[in-house]
Amino acid sequence: MASERPVVIFSKSSCCMCHSIKTLFCDFGVNPAVHELDEIPGGREIEQALSRLGCSPAVPAVFIGGELVGGTNQVMSLHLNRSLIPMLKRVGALWV
Repeated sequence: MASERPVVIFSKSSCCMCHSIKTLFCDFGVNPAVHELDEIPGGREIEQALSRLGCSPAVPAVFIGGELVGGTNQVMSLHLNRSLIPMLKRVGALWV
């Protein structure tokens, strides 16, 4: 699931930080694959697997180019140090 698109976000529909991360990527023009763990079968098991990978909290969990980037803090750190956009371009999520 993490490699189905250049950007994959594991989220929960009721999570405000998840909403913020999804909005950030959409505002860039990225079309991420979003998996709402509270709305899909097996979502609880996926959430537990994300926790085992080191995601704390488990959502949002962002994968770029099939690699786990992390959650809100990691994504915002990448954005603030200006490395998020180049990373998105490298994996083909952005063309500009």
